[in-house]
Amino acid sequence: MGKKHFPKGLDGRMRDNDGEIHKKRSDTLVGTLRKEYGDDFLSKYRSDTKLGTVLKDKNLDSLDQLRKKG
Repeated sequence: MGKKHFPKGLDGRMRDNDGEIHKKRSDTLVGTLRKEYGDDFLSKYRSDTKLGTVLKDKNLDSLDQLRKKG
């Protein structure tokens, strides 16, 4: 059974496999993100650093922008 692909919402958020809109909150921890994106994700940051702090440091607005920037 293939994975369903849902279009981005008007606000740029992605949809999960069930169609629900999903957006990481700014208080999500880097350690939590590493579980999804790999142990090397944001390796220069401690695992207890909040996503909002990383986005502010990098002058970005979203996790999607952060992932695209590399």
